[in-house]
Amino acid sequence: MTSRPFKIPRSVLVVIHTPALEVLLIERADKPGYWQSVTGSLDREDEPLEATARREVAEETGITGGELRDWGLENVYEIYPVWRHRYAPGVTHNTEHVFGLTLPGRVPVTLHAREHTAHAWLPWREAADRCFSPSNAEAILQLPRLSAP
Repeated sequence: MTSRPFKIPRSVLVVIHTPALEVLLIERADKPGYWQSVTGSLDREDEPLEATARREVAEETGITGGELRDWGLENVYEIYPVWRHRYAPGVTHNTEHVFGLTLPGRVPVTLHAREHTAHAWLPWREAADRCFSPSNAEAILQLPRLSAP
């Protein structure tokens, strides 16, 4: 049996939204009731953040199009104890880089069943209220300002 390598404590958060500021949220399979935007860690140290964002969106939602914009925001947060075993011993914090992905409207979503069990398109304020992660909620609250052309 081969052991899985530790997760890299650098990740992306991708707020998927429409021009009408409807936000796609997905519910975690391992924590029912925990709603979030697409998130995911780099697969390797030299993976470009934009590539990580596109890969995670495709893996978690099946979405491959849209306009990806780097929002120039980074959050450093403490990794929840329940997920720390995925990281090297002593790693307690993660740096998350935030992107927005604009789609022309609601699109079909194909969830990765092991990771997520449900999805919802919500008005941006309602989406922010539903997020379990404070950094995710804050990113969504920035949507009207950061999605402007």
